[in-house]
Amino acid sequence: MIIEASAPTRVDLAGGTIDIPPIFLFHEGAMTVNFAVSLLAHCRLETRNDDKIFIESIDRGEKFETSLSNIGSLRDEPRLELLSKLVYFFKPETGFNMITKAEAPAGAGLAGSSTLNIACVGALNRMVGNRYTPDRFIPIANSIETTVINVIAGWQDYYSAQYGSVASIHFRPDGIEREALEIDTKTLEDRIVILYTGEPRNSGINNWEITKAHIDGDKDIFDIFEGIRDDAIKLRTAILASKWDAIGEILHEAHPHRKRLSPNMTTPRMDELIDIAIANGAIAPKICGAGGGGCMAFYCEEGRKADVENALRKEEDAEVLEWKIAEEGLVIREL
Repeated sequence: MIIEASAPTRVDLAGGTIDIPPIFLFHEGAMTVNFAVSLLAHCRLETRNDDKIFIESIDRGEKFETSLSNIGSLRDEPRLELLSKLVYFFKPETGFNMITKAEAPAGAGLAGSSTLNIACVGALNRMVGNRYTPDRFIPIANSIETTVINVIAGWQDYYSAQYGSVASIHFRPDGIEREALEIDTKTLEDRIVILYTGEPRNSGINNWEITKAHIDGDKDIFDIFEGIRDDAIKLRTAILASKWDAIGEILHEAHPHRKRLSPNMTTPRMDELIDIAIANGAIAPKICGAGGGGCMAFYCEEGRKADVENALRKEEDAEVLEWKIAEEGLVIREL
């Protein structure tokens, strides 16, 4: 049996970090807005006729071998830890080769690990006979990733990976709900540039420290999240109304709110790249993920996307990424 699964990464436009529990419980109306992009994470499983298990990550250049009789050791295996813990969780009863590959740059801030997580959950679940229904994939992925990163994981990234397209994720006391946003995706594509800064995202921004400060009653942190929540609400409304100029204004106003969370949200080089983009037709930057490196998205003036891309392509250490909005989320195929 050969199983191939893929899932799209995402760009988070508004509401990031508020998706970490229990932060969203303190901000009524908490939501995020994001869109899936065609930089995919892939997982390929091929069953074997023996009890060997081979796990390999192509982009990380790492692989190792174990066996079904030793599958318990994968719970605490430090090599390719996410993949190891997922295999341990599903406990397949046949030997197999597992090969993963990411199209997004390492440390891009595009939810690469969460996306790979969903792809692997889908593939492994198929291999063990569809043990879980798809509505269980996101809770499983979130739980496993939390044990890998040793802090509470946010929720929004799994929804873009599993369902794709443009969406708002609503966080309420009675549960989490994904709302697909029906919009002109071509226009959104024509207004956004995605740039890899050449600096992998670092650990300078610690979401756990932010979460702990919020729980401890830091009023400044609370007020920042109120603003982040409000920006997401305004952005959702503008997107649904196709108010393209208003979207740029909201993103421009939101950038300082995000930077207030940490002085390490942007690096000096990121600030230079932002200045170059703004000088060539960008209206607003959006730091992808937790920042501190990785990718940035730029919302551009109408008709100026090419100008922004051309200016940024002159920067040797940065890379303008080619992408489309991924209308489809998780795809699982048996070959």
